[in-house]
Amino acid sequence: MAKPSFDQFADMLDRAVDRIPSRFLRDLTGGFNLRQDTKREGEYYILGEYIEDGIGGCFIMFYYGSFAGVLEDGPEDCWETEIVETVLHELQHHLESLAGCDDLARKEIEELARFLQGV
Repeated sequence: MAKPSFDQFADMLDRAVDRIPSRFLRDLTGGFNLRQDTKREGEYYILGEYIEDGIGGCFIMFYYGSFAGVLEDGPEDCWETEIVETVLHELQHHLESLAGCDDLARKEIEELARFLQGV
């Protein structure tokens, strides 16, 4: 399959999000959002992020351009798998925030530190 269009990607994301039981979405006031942009931090593509904002509430943002940068013309099942994994990853950030812990964020910082140190 060629790279899915933005609209096809949005449909795949909707299918993944629609399967989440509502009890896991408590206080995710801004829901799930999608932008066409590519977001990067250095060499890293940011596929999605959990955002807590005093004005917009809590929401999850996905970046189509970043997925395209990572997956390019990969098969559809790779795109769908990456979407589901990213949805679950960002939802874990939300649930950890509700629980008052940040285990996943600490793990990400440790991985970044290892990468920057060349380990």
